[in-house]
Amino acid sequence: MKTRKLTVAQALITFLQKQYTERDGIEHELFAGCFGIFGHGNIAGIGQALFQYPNFKYYQFRNEQAMVHAAAAYTKMKNRMSTFACTSSIGPGATNMVTAAAGATINRMPVLLLPGDIFAKRNVDPVLQQLEAAYSQDISVNDCFKPISKYWDRINRAEQLITTLPAAMRVLTSPADTGAVTLALPQDVQPEAFDFPEELFEKRIWHIPRTRPDKNALLKAIEIIKNAKTPMIISGGGTIYSEATEALQIFVNQTGIPVGETFAGKGALPYDDPHNLGGTGATGTEGANYISERADVVIGIGTRYGDFTTASKSAFQNENVKFININVTEFDAHKHSGLALTGDAKVILEELTEALKSYHVDGAYEAKVKAFNKSWDEKVAYAYKPFEGDKLPSQSEVVGALNNFVEPEDVLLNASGSLPGDLHKLWRTRNPKGFHHEYGYSCMGYEIAGGLGAKMACPDREIYVMIGDGGYLMMSSEIVTSVQEGYKLVIIIINNKGFGSIGGLSKSIGQEGFGTEYRYRNEKSGQLDGEDLPVDLAANAASLGAEVISATDISSFSEALKTAKTNKKTTVIYIETVPERKIAGYGWAWWDVAVSEISEIEAVNKAHETYKENKKKQRYFL
Repeated sequence: MKTRKLTVAQALITFLQKQYTERDGIEHELFAGCFGIFGHGNIAGIGQALFQYPNFKYYQFRNEQAMVHAAAAYTKMKNRMSTFACTSSIGPGATNMVTAAAGATINRMPVLLLPGDIFAKRNVDPVLQQLEAAYSQDISVNDCFKPISKYWDRINRAEQLITTLPAAMRVLTSPADTGAVTLALPQDVQPEAFDFPEELFEKRIWHIPRTRPDKNALLKAIEIIKNAKTPMIISGGGTIYSEATEALQIFVNQTGIPVGETFAGKGALPYDDPHNLGGTGATGTEGANYISERADVVIGIGTRYGDFTTASKSAFQNENVKFININVTEFDAHKHSGLALTGDAKVILEELTEALKSYHVDGAYEAKVKAFNKSWDEKVAYAYKPFEGDKLPSQSEVVGALNNFVEPEDVLLNASGSLPGDLHKLWRTRNPKGFHHEYGYSCMGYEIAGGLGAKMACPDREIYVMIGDGGYLMMSSEIVTSVQEGYKLVIIIINNKGFGSIGGLSKSIGQEGFGTEYRYRNEKSGQLDGEDLPVDLAANAASLGAEVISATDISSFSEALKTAKTNKKTTVIYIETVPERKIAGYGWAWWDVAVSEISEIEAVNKAHETYKENKKKQRYFL
């Protein structure tokens, strides 16, 4: 057997360069490079290997959490066919990645994490940043990654890499079992040399299958749909990742079955398709929630039925409702005690289309759906207009001005705050990749890093990052990276002077917005209810290297968008909005947030009574 003498780190990087994915005959590089921040735990190992092999491009980040967000956003735009490796030092560098690693796994996004680790040899213990445990010497802070990784290993001997790497790649390329993959690399093992077999470094193509469901299950699903009177589809992110949007369009045109969209599934149909009911659940539209409440068959496609989608298990009120779940992941396919069609969304939709040629929903039902689509668009147009008497524009006005400006292929990106609810209802999506939301983890700080990753995945498309002041203050550091690498973003900072979303929630449960506004501490009350803090976010963004335009109203905001489009570098548009103006819920749009059962505050007690009434609509699906 021919061998090649390399360090562990060199072998790792050499291996990663030779990994490819393939689906439908189209080949992709699995890894587009490596994001990283160097410290003593990885600079002499992974750092040296990246320096030695410049073809595996290294990108310098400012925050370890941000680089994992960027990798997740990149792979989301690539439909999980390509991703990045992320390397950090041991200690705080490693644990900084934990938050974003959790987000990647929750959202089923493949990301490879390569944190440095403590010395395997142990003769110099305890080393800098080592977590000591009295009951074991085989533990480090990297064990924190175990519950949030789909695959985890620690490479204590060089030869372990030979069997670990293929196992890690299997998980990264699995459409059903993917997420964060963590390979903890002790800092003394990374630079060790070993005779690795040459075969390890040969080109390997990981085929992404389009698995088909059990034939009997498919026949049962066909029979259930044929007997359905008021069926609906809940389209999730899996519809888009499997590139099944065209198949979905053909299916709904043929059958007339309407479609409600999750956050990840928004854009599966164009907003003006007459079968598109828009967002479902807690942030849903009037039509989507009306149809959900009455549906006798719910066909979930690539959705994990999060609580926003199901209005905390209260959206589907038909006592005889049946669920048919099309999902590549068996775990998700069985949710709500549904009939599991475990497999690829595209091929399953194609098979259902062929089998249901003679089926079409009742004309009156289809007409009602079309009327909801039309009436909702009229509500959206109204929400885009200014509210009389407001001195500042509302958030929905800003959304409308942006939506009217962008091209169909442009990308809107957001993750947290009050924006997701408004955007889920109001954004007119015209492209399957036009609405990029991280809402499985809804991580504040994802937005700018995610925007960078999305731009790297599709450099020819404009990326519009919408972010509130709270999210911006959480993590704005990768503005520097976007400027450094020449990846232009248009970042819209909406300043509503605090945590607007949670502020509204706080008031709804009788807590008056406690702890959610950015104010000085009041010497008299002792609370954070003094004057507004004088934080200059525009100046902060400029200091990070961005072009900055401050807008005061919708007219100047629209002009700023025109300027930003012609700019060659990352541009930040700063605008203040009415703090509490958000779009109300429609239909049965409830979200279960537990309210204090007893309180000395009467508003809290009233909120709890309302909460008890709302919970009566929650259901088990057994």
